[in-house]
Amino acid sequence: MRRAGLGEGGPPTGHHSYANSGYSSLEEENARLTESLRTKVTAIKSLSIEIGHEVKHQNKMLTEMDSEFDSTTGFLSKTMGRLKVLSRGSQAKLLAYMALFSCFVFFVIYWIIKLR
Repeated sequence: MRRAGLGEGGPPTGHHSYANSGYSSLEEENARLTESLRTKVTAIKSLSIEIGHEVKHQNKMLTEMDSEFDSTTGFLSKTMGRLKVLSRGSQAKLLAYMALFSCFVFFVIYWIIKLR
């Protein structure tokens, strides 16, 4: 099917200047829209590349954080195990250590006050 004035086939006789002006305006608009689309596609492409780099960086940070949490979990579980052993042990021994520490602190405070 042929449309008159759109540059398809030969222009109708007598309307040659009208057909060329319609065709060139459509070509200009098409070129403008194509360039606009090219600009938008380029912007989206660069944005998606930046998003990809950011995702890789965030995944690396999450992996490092996961390993840090694993080491912290191991450290805390060892500490809790030691506290359980300490709590099961003799309370008399713990009280003796606390009493000796208290006596030492009071002696140091007394010595500091006496030197003044």
